[in-house]
Amino acid sequence: MKTIGQVLKEARVRKNFSLKKLEETTKIKSNFIELIEKEKWGALPPFPTILGFVKNLASPLGISENTAVAFLKRDYPPKALNINPKPDVSSKFTWSPRMTFAAGIGITLLIVFGYLVFQYVRFVSAPRLSLDSPKENQAVDGRSVLVFGSTELDAKIVVNNQPVLVDPNGKFTVSINVSPETKEITVKAISRSGKETSVSRKIQIK
Repeated sequence: MKTIGQVLKEARVRKNFSLKKLEETTKIKSNFIELIEKEKWGALPPFPTILGFVKNLASPLGISENTAVAFLKRDYPPKALNINPKPDVSSKFTWSPRMTFAAGIGITLLIVFGYLVFQYVRFVSAPRLSLDSPKENQAVDGRSVLVFGSTELDAKIVVNNQPVLVDPNGKFTVSINVSPETKEITVKAISRSGKETSVSRKIQIK
């Protein structure tokens, strides 16, 4: 049984074509023609290119193009065909249920971690303290002054060394007894970790 290489070579010899002359006729390099005749597939370009070569060679050599193609497909080594039985899909991104699960776990861990960091920063930081009354150098009539403001929900408030309750909204209000010797109101907010924020206001007793 003849092979594609033998069929092409016999036809070329029968037509009295040298490799050089066939190159001039088909514009296919003579070394490629010789490699096809010798069926040196490994030294040739990929199969689609070889297929084009064989089609171009068929007509000048007086061979039916369909016949030449059939011989080539029969003789060309299947392992060298440019066909991948397991297509490479690694470059195609596909969102899978496993990725959804992993993303959900990742987001949950990120939220938990962020919350823990937030709570830690709050724990080690001095609490917020806003003092609305008294104002700086406020004049006070009588024997008491109204002190009120806001702080963190879990902070303790001390006004001139007197503990004060903080309501569920973080606000505090207290009336502090004063005397003519009282020159200043000092409010301290103390966190659970012992961090402290202090605000002082001078007052004038009338």
